[in-house]
Amino acid sequence: MSPINEKSPQHCAEKKIINIKKHHKKLVYTFTTVILSILLFILLVWFILHPAKPEFALKEADIYQLALSGSHLLNSSIQITLLSKNPNQKVGIYYDDIQVYASYKSQQITLDSSVPPFYQEHKDNNLLSMVLVANGLPVDPSFRYEMGRDQMAGRLVLNFKANGLLRWKIGTWVSGRYRFNVNCVAVLPFGSSAPAGPLTSKQGSQCSTTV
Repeated sequence: MSPINEKSPQHCAEKKIINIKKHHKKLVYTFTTVILSILLFILLVWFILHPAKPEFALKEADIYQLALSGSHLLNSSIQITLLSKNPNQKVGIYYDDIQVYASYKSQQITLDSSVPPFYQEHKDNNLLSMVLVANGLPVDPSFRYEMGRDQMAGRLVLNFKANGLLRWKIGTWVSGRYRFNVNCVAVLPFGSSAPAGPLTSKQGSQCSTTV
């Protein structure tokens, strides 16, 4: 008589559980491998292309008003033109948000002005013109004194700053958002009277950019 070789229900259940676990591990391994491959590919493309930060230059600044109302309330009206350049060969740039303002002796002298979002192709240039204004903006009591010193020196030094968010575009892939900061310096001839305007500088200057 041949021996009876029957598997118990418990044995079959244990074997089924083991198979499910093996299948589950295989799926996890495959999924992890695919994700890592995609990330590795993105990093490889990133390091090969290595996007360079955008470049900005101040082309013109026109001061129409920069005067105190009372002891420490400032009224200002300034128009500036910035040149934005994408120096990359194969990388585009999405500018999602740009806020621009003017400062004097580390004091903000205009409100923030928003630049509409735009896309910049590789090796492309864009001119950005905006008006920076403030009405009754509180400034430090030293503002009048500092202005007097600059009048005696015959020149006025202003900073135009921009803060915003950008994204890199490589082919069809678009990166996450990166914060960038721009600082432009303008030196304007300054006479004995406050600039009731227009006080113009067309010399232009290169701006510093950090990403």
